Amino acid sequence: MNPAESKVAICGAGTMGAQIAFHCALKGYTVTLYDINTDQLDRADSLLHELMEKKLSKGKITQDEVDQAFARLKYETSLEETCSNASLIIEAIIEDLQAKKKLFSEISSYAPKEAILATNSSSIVSSKLASEVHDPSRLCNIHFFNPALVLPLVEVVKGDHTSENTVDRAVGFVESIDKTPVRLEKEIFGFITNRILAAIFDEAISLYENGIADFKQIDTAVKAGLNHPLGPFELLDLTGIDVNYGIKVLEAEDSGDPSKGPSQTLTRLYQEGRLGRKSGQGFYVYEKEN
Repeated sequence: MNPAESKVAICGAGTMGAQIAFHCALKGYTVTLYDINTDQLDRADSLLHELMEKKLSKGKITQDEVDQAFARLKYETSLEETCSNASLIIEAIIEDLQAKKKLFSEISSYAPKEAILATNSSSIVSSKLASEVHDPSRLCNIHFFNPALVLPLVEVVKGDHTSENTVDRAVGFVESIDKTPVRLEKEIFGFITNRILAAIFDEAISLYENGIADFKQIDTAVKAGLNHPLGPFELLDLTGIDVNYGIKVLEAEDSGDPSKGPSQTLTRLYQEGRLGRKSGQGFYVYEKEN
């Protein structure tokens, strides 16, 4: 895809959607960021300005680059206006299958017939949405990693319904925004990186629940012994206890195996509202300014 000729639409102005949208704008694309909630769009705008101020203060970006990117970024509450002239539409809403189905049904009615339709989800494969799309051959997963403005990896996942042309174009788009695409030829729950990460999380929690070591000691072992920048419990807090709880619920449903569901520890933290950094407490306690 050519930034000068292509328009990108991002549906969902949460943290991921906002960062994906702005990264595309930084790389030259004309971008529309859609959300049904104007307050959410305002929060996204504030978040992006805050993140850019930090990059400016560290000399990682120029004021001209920031200004040009914001000039290429449009906020929109009309889904029809968002999708009607887009070359690529990426959904980045909550991990709820019914909500995604409803959104893709509407997107499909507005999008140009040649537009690529993609979900950013890592736990809901595009084949589960294919029935809502007029031409599912143009549908796939394009999965960015959080924070999308920083991490280079993007997983592009081909379903049985997805055409080779769609995957080739999606990979080309990822390369055009200076990200690193990894192509999956088959759908699988969690894809590559998150499956490996989930195995680490599951083993770390098992060690903790069986009294082998305190969670801080396990984090220290992983960082000092495997050279990981964060330990598994620090990473669970960063990504969100609620997010990881939800993924384990979906994994159990997808596999039909209740043992794949959330651990006792994740369930307890989730029920107590200890969601990690976002709530100020998860496995660790966080000060507001940090």
